[in-house]
Amino acid sequence: MPSPHIAYVFERFPTFTQTFCVREILELERLGVQVQIFSIHDTREESIRHFPAELMDRVHFLPKEECLIELIKQWKESKLLPQSVVLTLRQWGDRPDKMRVYEAAYISHVLKKMGSDAPWHTHSHFAGIGARTCWWLRKFHGTSFSFTAHANDIFCKQSESIPSCSQLVRDASLVVTVSDFTARDLRERYPDSADRVRRVYNGLDLEPFMAARASADRSKAPGGILSVGRLIEKKGYDDLITACGILRDRGVPFQCRIVGEGPLEAQLKSQISRLGLEDRVTLTGPLPMPAIIKLLAEETQVFALACKTEHDGGKDNLPTVLMEAMAARLPCVSTRLAGVPEMVLDGVNGLVAEEGQPEAFANHLETLLKDPARCETMGQAGLEHAKKHFAKETTSKHLLKAFAEKSGMRFEGALAIRHGLLFGYSKRLLSALPQLRHHVEKARDKTFDLELFMGSAHRQPQPR
Repeated sequence: MPSPHIAYVFERFPTFTQTFCVREILELERLGVQVQIFSIHDTREESIRHFPAELMDRVHFLPKEECLIELIKQWKESKLLPQSVVLTLRQWGDRPDKMRVYEAAYISHVLKKMGSDAPWHTHSHFAGIGARTCWWLRKFHGTSFSFTAHANDIFCKQSESIPSCSQLVRDASLVVTVSDFTARDLRERYPDSADRVRRVYNGLDLEPFMAARASADRSKAPGGILSVGRLIEKKGYDDLITACGILRDRGVPFQCRIVGEGPLEAQLKSQISRLGLEDRVTLTGPLPMPAIIKLLAEETQVFALACKTEHDGGKDNLPTVLMEAMAARLPCVSTRLAGVPEMVLDGVNGLVAEEGQPEAFANHLETLLKDPARCETMGQAGLEHAKKHFAKETTSKHLLKAFAEKSGMRFEGALAIRHGLLFGYSKRLLSALPQLRHHVEKARDKTFDLELFMGSAHRQPQPR
């Protein structure tokens, strides 16, 4: 088997809630990249699976927490661990987030056994557990790392952890993020790291949605409103239901379906009942993807997602469901929040309201429900926008370019030439970027200082 070009370290993989991660791995492999996959938590008992069965067999699942701690202790007693790991655990005290040290020690041991075949770079999704494990892996093993920042992992105030988000950004050779909105935000908050922030949209397989729409019987589509997502605050379903009440009071014919499950289900059902909308608004519960595609293609005139900011600052950034609706040639009504306006271009492929304004949202829904021809025009514009920016074939090439220029990923000349990345890769080889040149110092018992080892005494970029 060829040596892996890169290792991905996930908190959970594969999982049905993060299908974009599966698409990313499969597309990179289609481009010729060999990917080694680690998952901190075991997902083999998940019943819902939207990925090839053989993918699961390739994932290296870390031992469960208790077993992992015991295994590291055994390796320590057998002197199989770097002294830096031993001393870090010894001096840890009551600091939080200790499991990241164990996880990094385990992966470091696996990579050491691979010898020269081991990947030189690790990547993770979210500025969370996986990224922090990659940070420690750099300390123990010398591999450079990068991560993809999404939404709540950078929007919300995080609990105390080691490393902090500031340390992750400081030490990553590349920080990928999924919208121009978050790219600007990160560059403003961490100006010393601005040149290492890259926007790469999440990619979607457009074909199933396009094919379903091409052969669809649209006789049930007029008046159909569809929304898909977890029943949580940031999806704004209370605002959508309120907007539906306004439409009903105005005499606008419609049927609204909300697909998903979540902690607000009872509250939303009560709201539907209180407004007397039982015959107009349906909470379908979760549905399999083929059923969702069928609803999009056959029974929906307008797709709606009333995103809003949660009380703790959480919010959507680049909701995949909007891409799916565009791929099905549907106009979208959403809100001006984070990366949403990069997807829904107001007046082009949909209409955008301010968040938390159900009357304005209702106005947009009414406008489109009463104008089928405009829905068709906007739907076609949405499909073209999705093809240009969100097709997985496009986004994977953008990611590979970022890896070539800013990561320690192994690149053969043939791979770089095949994808037109030789110049960027060559420039990276000549780079003096310190995040790519981490020297693993030999730790000594008498002189080891954990704070210095973690870099806490160095100046860290603080958010403005």
